[in-house]
Amino acid sequence: MTQTRRQFAALAAALGAGLAMEGCASAPASAWRERRDLYPQGVASGDPAHDSVILWTRREPDADGGPHTLLVEVAADPEFRRIVARGEAQVSAETDFTCRFLAAGLSPAREYWYRFQDEAGNGSRIGRTLTAPSDADPRPVRFAFVSCQDVTNGAMNAYRRMIYEDARRPRAEQLSFVLHLGDFIYEIVKYPEDGRDGMDRGRRLTGALRYPTGRKVRNFHFPVDLADYRTAYSSYLKDPDLQDARARFPFVPVWDNHEFSWKGFQSQAQIFNDPPEPAQTLKVAASQAWYEYQPARVVKQGAGDPFVAPAVTNTPLSNLDARGIGHEPNNIAAIHALRIERAFRFGKNVDMILTDNRSYMGPPLNDASVTTPDFGAYPESVNDILDQGREYPGGAPATIRIGETEVANPQKDAPPQAHLGIEQMAWFKERLRAARAPWKIWGHSFGTLNWRTDPQNLPAEFAATWPSTEYGVMSRSYTVESAEIFGMIRNEGITGFAIVAGDKHSFWAGYPSETLPPRPFEPVGVEFITGSISQQGAAEVQALTFPADNPLRPFYVHDRPDGSKQCAFNTMLLHGVRAALVLRDTDDPAQARAANNPDCSPHLKFLDLGGHGYTTVRASPTELETEFVCIPVPYERAEGEDGGPLRYRVIHRTPLWRAGERPQMTQEVVQGDPGLSI
Repeated sequence: MTQTRRQFAALAAALGAGLAMEGCASAPASAWRERRDLYPQGVASGDPAHDSVILWTRREPDADGGPHTLLVEVAADPEFRRIVARGEAQVSAETDFTCRFLAAGLSPAREYWYRFQDEAGNGSRIGRTLTAPSDADPRPVRFAFVSCQDVTNGAMNAYRRMIYEDARRPRAEQLSFVLHLGDFIYEIVKYPEDGRDGMDRGRRLTGALRYPTGRKVRNFHFPVDLADYRTAYSSYLKDPDLQDARARFPFVPVWDNHEFSWKGFQSQAQIFNDPPEPAQTLKVAASQAWYEYQPARVVKQGAGDPFVAPAVTNTPLSNLDARGIGHEPNNIAAIHALRIERAFRFGKNVDMILTDNRSYMGPPLNDASVTTPDFGAYPESVNDILDQGREYPGGAPATIRIGETEVANPQKDAPPQAHLGIEQMAWFKERLRAARAPWKIWGHSFGTLNWRTDPQNLPAEFAATWPSTEYGVMSRSYTVESAEIFGMIRNEGITGFAIVAGDKHSFWAGYPSETLPPRPFEPVGVEFITGSISQQGAAEVQALTFPADNPLRPFYVHDRPDGSKQCAFNTMLLHGVRAALVLRDTDDPAQARAANNPDCSPHLKFLDLGGHGYTTVRASPTELETEFVCIPVPYERAEGEDGGPLRYRVIHRTPLWRAGERPQMTQEVVQGDPGLSI
């Protein structure tokens, strides 16, 4: 349906954006000339619809700090001979000199170019964007998803590879958008002088971000106010490869944890393992900076472009509901200051649902009194008792027993671990039920697949490390919410359900299931987690830090005869403890896989805990195809326009299944060697 000028104006106002469309502004008084130095964070576009897209830039303030009126022009050609929309807006200190435009009245599935200029004709770089196809367009949709980029200890080579490959594809096979699943910034920063010789865990500390104020804890720095968060975004966006990616592709962003607080939840911040701190003012500041620097169709308070921060006081959580959300007014005001959950249709083949998994996350587990076995995991039943709190089936037990040790259950009266909250869960289920595209894709910042292994199968030499006959769980969580969602999908015959996620700094492919053997294994969809753009993963850290004399080393690091190291953690999680020991003894991945315990991880098809890069998705009416594009560890910015070499490409293809059937994916290694990841 074509919208009228009045409807677009109302939409722009609701989004806090200026309006750019035909006849919205007069022709520029001065001729445009490129001055990238005056727009040092570049340009960006986001959240494309079939008739509109959000455009963004930041005009560096002059010495006097005065406002500027910017003109935006949208054209059907890169030379700007056919201008299809114009608009103007004022930038000032109130928005950190950023602005957002709704470019409207556009045609579906079209390529456009845009640029900004100030009153004197000083222009930004030229950006390229694309509109979404119409809801009835049957052509396959292709997009990429990414997460976890840290300019302070790595390079953005993955973006350069993405741009290089996309520019060489036929137009019909190019990416339509980039879904950014969070950790766009890392609020925890180590400056070069805080590392040994400017290094930290094998990475050079770049010094690309320094807070104007900040707070130092141990050897790390954290933001304390709006100026600090704004500085983080403006510093990150000076990276040339990230800036080039935002100038070429429309981005669809959500946040994860580091946009606010590493271990934070709701409006509470947490540093390391210190007690949580009430941080409503910090949560609002983090939300404001995200809004100012991300072109997204999100809901804020106040009219117009400036973010109107609610008045809040830092207050502990209280009046927790059944999913752990604190209904104390300051908490509610802080987490509702910006609503980023949203859903959209992209052509005939994709319904996308994006959730906020951090603002509605319940308090963390109180498990300090429960001793973890030496092997480093909880028995599965213990994990579920802690995770499900007072909603544990049959009633939460008063005590928890691991081997010979029995302690009081610290979660007996606590709500279950949750990240969606009651209100967002209801919205999510409503949108999932209403989805009519073949593929219902949940953009989930950290995913639902879990790590577990089988220490009950350890040989006698390791028996003391595992006092249980159960599987060992290292990351099974949010089981009550997962059961609610997966049960609905199974009971209502919903097909084409797929999760795309980030956060883990690793590539995963698998099947979401409420439980695993010896309990029922009932996949309800497929799930893919992308490797980090640059941030360190478990494989890199373990290879650098796991003690050489620790008897558990073979389950984490495989020391090869030639002195090189491989990630044995992959093998243990995919195939079990015996497979990891066979790898130790033979240095032969094939023999290790032959020792596989098929009940250990039937939900995992691929796992690379050392993977960097990005993932692409191609959604057609009958098949979902994902490709992991893995690059070497991005220690430094690569030479050449291609972003450097590749480690591997692995494709997973999933035919659309019918109600009552199980999804089935096939795997193809098309380039390189994924090593112990399969």
